[in-house]
Amino acid sequence: MRTVVITDGKYRSSIAAARMLGRGGNRVVVTQTRGDLTLEPPVFSSRFVGRGRWLAGSVNDPDYPNWLCELLREYDHPVLFCVGAASLNAVSRRRERFAQVCDFLIAPPDVLDALNDKETVHRRCGELGIPVPREYGGEPDAYPVVIKPHCGEKFGLKAKDRYAVANNAQEYAAKLSAMSKHDPHPIVQQKVEGAGAGASLLLDRDSRLIAALCHRRIREYPASGGPSTCCESFYDETLIDQAYRLLASFGFVGMAMVEFKGPYILEVNPRVWGSFPMTERAGSPFACRYARAAAGERLDYSPQDYETGVRMRFTLNDGAAMLDYLRHGRPGPFFQGMADWFRAEEALSAKDDPAPLRRYLRNTLLRR
Repeated sequence: MRTVVITDGKYRSSIAAARMLGRGGNRVVVTQTRGDLTLEPPVFSSRFVGRGRWLAGSVNDPDYPNWLCELLREYDHPVLFCVGAASLNAVSRRRERFAQVCDFLIAPPDVLDALNDKETVHRRCGELGIPVPREYGGEPDAYPVVIKPHCGEKFGLKAKDRYAVANNAQEYAAKLSAMSKHDPHPIVQQKVEGAGAGASLLLDRDSRLIAALCHRRIREYPASGGPSTCCESFYDETLIDQAYRLLASFGFVGMAMVEFKGPYILEVNPRVWGSFPMTERAGSPFACRYARAAAGERLDYSPQDYETGVRMRFTLNDGAAMLDYLRHGRPGPFFQGMADWFRAEEALSAKDDPAPLRRYLRNTLLRR
């Protein structure tokens, strides 16, 4: 039986990963650093987790790679599944060392840095003939515009703070000044309209496509733009092709979500993304294919190997989003959200594994 070690149990995505890997016949171990979480992570209560392991300190401590390596040595060359960006980057910077104790699909640091830089991504898209929003080198000649840093994560910004919208020259000056405190030379782009969507891809050691899934955003929080609180699975061969050509051009390895708005590529998340639980809800073999390919198995891509039309919501966040839409004078998404109480699936629920959702709700109440 293959052992898979999942990092960063505090994230909701770890629950979906543990369930899919456990159902696939893998022995699942989940880690969490005590310095980053005081309450026991919900994933530890999953029936598909063989063991939850606490690590000392924080994932940002200089000794974190040593602690993780020591844990991995306790198992017979397991597969490592990094959920958090900090863990992913720590392993990426020490690829040779970690390769001695585990298997993984993680891109080198220069590739991760390039894909995290929105300007680098847009430049490459231009070379590949993939549409991107118009970018302004100086003061815009048309509004609204979006102001964002090259990489919000590197500046420690929360998702909702990684961009600002300016509707006129006065707002532009104020918001450019505020964003410049994080990034001295932020990116200024045309604000594009259209439905938000994501193409999530898995590439093997040779940068071959071996799994893909598309989802469209239904609601997000805050309503002005932020992480999705409700989304729906669909299939779009064009989005997958464009996302793959972009990732492969960098020699990317592992999991990534390419974000679209209408026909434009906005950015790349070269890691596990927030709506990753959709892979479980839609029945995608994403996590299991990761483990198999990381262990050296050569797999072929099977288009549309998941269920489309599956609507998923993070109920607590979606409730906040619905109220925010109402506050902004947009009753349509609010009433649509009311209907989704009956047709959308809770992202963290599972009939064969109810404990993690109960623990998640309990932890949320205790924190607040």
